[in-house]
Amino acid sequence: MCGRFVVAGATGDLVSLFDVDLPAEGLPGPSWNIAPTDPVAIILDAVPKRPDAGAEPVRRMEAAKWGLVPAWSKDPKSGPSAINARIESVVEKPTFKTAVQKRRALVPASGYYEWRTADGIKTPYFISFGEGQVMAFAGLYEWWRNPAAADDAPDKWLLTTSILTQAATGELASIHDRMPVFLSPDVADDWLDPHEGASAELLGAVSIGGIELAEEAEFYAVSPAVGNVRTNGPELIEPV
Repeated sequence: MCGRFVVAGATGDLVSLFDVDLPAEGLPGPSWNIAPTDPVAIILDAVPKRPDAGAEPVRRMEAAKWGLVPAWSKDPKSGPSAINARIESVVEKPTFKTAVQKRRALVPASGYYEWRTADGIKTPYFISFGEGQVMAFAGLYEWWRNPAAADDAPDKWLLTTSILTQAATGELASIHDRMPVFLSPDVADDWLDPHEGASAELLGAVSIGGIELAEEAEFYAVSPAVGNVRTNGPELIEPV
């Protein structure tokens, strides 16, 4: 499971790193304790709706609420918050099966937190690819339309996202049995391609790439202060 993560880099750096064509306004800034329902930056390839804009996807960076709300939901607050989606069953689950075919995203991160339980004691660990390296989580996104809001109301549309997980491997399995699906550069374009369906081949390539990237992960114990969602700051990723 991935329930807390970190984005320490500046938005401009992420725009450059992931070749974003169109960054949205109001993108969230750096945070060392991103929790469910927080706004997060996601990257997606979208086909322009204007006929004169052509059919080539535009790479956008948007702010999305962490916790996917399917388009068919009557109320975005009803039911559990879908912050994670299992890659093994994502094409079958009603909450995710439409998004995985048409609306796939990349969620940038500097690292994430996971808790190891031993002798009844939970210890938080910070997991990353090393200082300055950026992780890319495989994600999904959905637009939810508020039927009660006016067409020009700012809350007419709600953008939400979920992070894919898979079985943890290697040393990461000693902390938790699940890990985020790390998106490798060689499959990132195919994952974001809105013209590409979620074939078994694509999901398999993404999963295998994530397992290979997991071998590069580093981790160490951090302060239990990260357990408080109101606590934030770079000191949270300092080793203890």
